[in-house]
Amino acid sequence: MSFTIPQEYGYVLLAATSTFFVNSFHSITTSKYRKASGIKYPTAYASTEVAEKDPKAYRFNCAQRAHAHFTETLTPFLGALLIAGLRFPTVAAGLGAAWSTFRVIYVLGYTSSKGPAGRVAGSIASSLIDMALKLTATYTAFKLIQGDY
Repeated sequence: MSFTIPQEYGYVLLAATSTFFVNSFHSITTSKYRKASGIKYPTAYASTEVAEKDPKAYRFNCAQRAHAHFTETLTPFLGALLIAGLRFPTVAAGLGAAWSTFRVIYVLGYTSSKGPAGRVAGSIASSLIDMALKLTATYTAFKLIQGDY
């Protein structure tokens, strides 16, 4: 079996590449809050006792958790994006770009004065986008199995 990658697949790869910069943004944000809180490496999180007393430590924990969630969701997102893009490159690329945007909104909200409640808008939007990509990737895979590519 052989197939041709759509010409527009470059947009899919561009959307995938955007996640490199989102990851860097998460890292910089987390580092900023780590420095402000005074929590030294290799400590991953401030203890509950410290975070309850120190708003800077609490925000560091929020930034760290937002970054961890990003890395937890990145691999399945990229898989879905790259598969869905084989059949629907412009749709997948648009969804991928939106996902990256909402992941930035997620970390900005999570580290705001709202704390975990601030992440909701970014969380809901990126989760819906992720599900759309997964369903589109599943459809693409089934069509490929059927030889309808």
